[in-house]
Amino acid sequence: MIRILSGLAGLAMVVLAGAGVVLWDPLPANPPPAVLAASADAYDAEILRDEYGVPHIRGKRDRDASFGLAYAHAEDDFETIQEVVAVTRGKLARYRGKDAAPADYLVSLLGVWDTIDARYETDIPDDVKAIAEAYAAGLNLYASQHPDETWTGLAPFTPQDIVAGFLFKTPFFYGLDETLTGLFSDDYTQSIALDPQGDRKAFLMAPKTLSERGSNAFAVSPARSGDGVTRLIINSHQPLTGPVAWYEAHIASDEGLDITGGIFPGTPVILHGFNHDIGWANTVSAQDLSDTYVLTRNPDNRNQYLLDGDWQDFETSTAILHVKLWGPFALKVKRPVLRSAHGPVIEAPTGTYAIRYAGMGEIRQLEQYYRLNRSTGLDSFLDAMSLNALPSINYVFADKDGNIGFIHNAQYPARDDAWDWSGDLPGDRSDLIWDGYRDWAAVPKLTNPVSGFVFNANNTPYSATDGPDNLAPEDFPQSMGLQTNQTNRALRIMELTDGTGPMDRARLLSIKFDTAYAEGSEARQVIETVLAQDWSDEPDMAEAAAFLAEWDFDMDMSSRHAALGGLTTLREITARYTHIPPPSPETAFREAVSWLMEHHGRIDPEWGEVNKLARGDQTWPISGGPDTLRAVYPAEIRDDGTLHMNAGDTWIALVEWDADGNQTARVIHPFGSATLDPNSSHYADQAELFAMENWRRAHLDWLEIAESATRRYHPGQSAD
Repeated sequence: MIRILSGLAGLAMVVLAGAGVVLWDPLPANPPPAVLAASADAYDAEILRDEYGVPHIRGKRDRDASFGLAYAHAEDDFETIQEVVAVTRGKLARYRGKDAAPADYLVSLLGVWDTIDARYETDIPDDVKAIAEAYAAGLNLYASQHPDETWTGLAPFTPQDIVAGFLFKTPFFYGLDETLTGLFSDDYTQSIALDPQGDRKAFLMAPKTLSERGSNAFAVSPARSGDGVTRLIINSHQPLTGPVAWYEAHIASDEGLDITGGIFPGTPVILHGFNHDIGWANTVSAQDLSDTYVLTRNPDNRNQYLLDGDWQDFETSTAILHVKLWGPFALKVKRPVLRSAHGPVIEAPTGTYAIRYAGMGEIRQLEQYYRLNRSTGLDSFLDAMSLNALPSINYVFADKDGNIGFIHNAQYPARDDAWDWSGDLPGDRSDLIWDGYRDWAAVPKLTNPVSGFVFNANNTPYSATDGPDNLAPEDFPQSMGLQTNQTNRALRIMELTDGTGPMDRARLLSIKFDTAYAEGSEARQVIETVLAQDWSDEPDMAEAAAFLAEWDFDMDMSSRHAALGGLTTLREITARYTHIPPPSPETAFREAVSWLMEHHGRIDPEWGEVNKLARGDQTWPISGGPDTLRAVYPAEIRDDGTLHMNAGDTWIALVEWDADGNQTARVIHPFGSATLDPNSSHYADQAELFAMENWRRAHLDWLEIAESATRRYHPGQSAD
């Protein structure tokens, strides 16, 4: 027995040793600091930190400013920047484990690096390459100085990393990620469009979930403002932290660049903001910009699919995912990557599908953002937009000359209008594989409407102004897939405006910070259902229902009805974002009453006792709720009796030009510029202002910035 056990133990050691050899996957060492820092000598940027720690960065050339921007952002959020680079390379699972493996696979499936390898050198203009190279140099300089913060094997950062980040992420803003997730699910149901010459146009087995996202944008002309001032409100709704949370910066150069705004980790220019001449706000749009094709595979050869009556070979490759186990050990997982003539192929539990989508193979996103940063008025702004390199995203803009406008921007596929593209398409017909996009001239736009007011709240482009000259559905082909939904925020804007009344600063801000639910909103529908129930057999619930009936549908922090009403409606409203089926209105109401009694001992605490902005160990009461114009989305219904905001209103700006073209701006961030350092004075120094709907004045004059700077330095050089 001892000999048998000893033999088994020896065999186990051999197996473990063999497994160790297979799993041994150490990350390469990063280059020495001197090597990483070498390219920094080509740049000179000055960073001035203001009283809130916000970086104002300037250099002789635009590229110097981008170099400084990378360094400044790395000082505040290097961890998230590295995470973005790792996922863009398809290597995040090597650092974060199995949960990151699907994202790594998508990088291969969408051919991100195939596109970069094929087109970076030929299709990226030299001035744009210079921006990307400078940004990478700034990251490498920071990495050289902070080796303990730098992920092993990730450095050096490259300009290709920066361009690839745009290529990978931008299609997700119109919901491509959810399209892919749905296809991979076990219960995806096909909605197959049939030949329009047939008896039926579509066979629909079940509806697909439409995911909507948030943001607000407003622009007012001097004629409408009542005081001759042009106004723009930038109000994107994003997570408060993470890879798509806003970071504020101001970049300038002697070449004419001078712009303030928001960026995400890994972006070398401003994504939305304002320079001295023009500003723009982005909101996410939900056009139908991707198509799913149902493929027929050859039963005798799984590597083939049917197209125009013939079997075609898939284009095949292999994605190798490195999934972290522990230390230097990782599991190498091989997954096939297939492409058809349509595009990437998904082998799902319910069938084999190919997708074709706006932004597929697009590499010019950084170029368009850079051109927008350098816009000097409406004409140059529209010239930059005409590149049409951004797959989606609405634009609301204003300039110092009093022009305002709305663009329902997208790369609209050049589809055959005879077909219904809202469902899945048969994959065996090459005539349904669209090629290219509609001309920029066909993109829906509304400039200088007669009412002098434009807005967007992730709603249909047919409601973009409160005047008579809205865009009309009959002016656009159905195959463009323009969205038709109205959010509560859009309904509420239309309730609060009349097309003629003066809209000065106070009036505009009262709309932006409005906290009510409109007639016809989901919240009102849920409450109507609850109140229609007969609660007479349950005295406590009947009393709660009578109290709920008094709610005015306002989510102000002082309201004593908002907690009960808000908790009853919360999950119905957020289901479109979370994809978690909400409880019935009756169940939601019961659970709201129970939760409030358990944690507060009453059903009528002030909303501010429940609804909180939290940062570190501090909290502040905050007004607003899901899909109100003061957008506040909680992470969860917590077991401590509070809700903590984790998305919604983030970086907000109010930009104004008076009749003489003089510019002022007010801005606010939910936390502060020190994204990851709880010991910094700028970790939460704007939080109370944000919660109370107050502002800080943006510093736009460089003499003033220099005089008030709390710190001035040149990255890679000694402090001034």
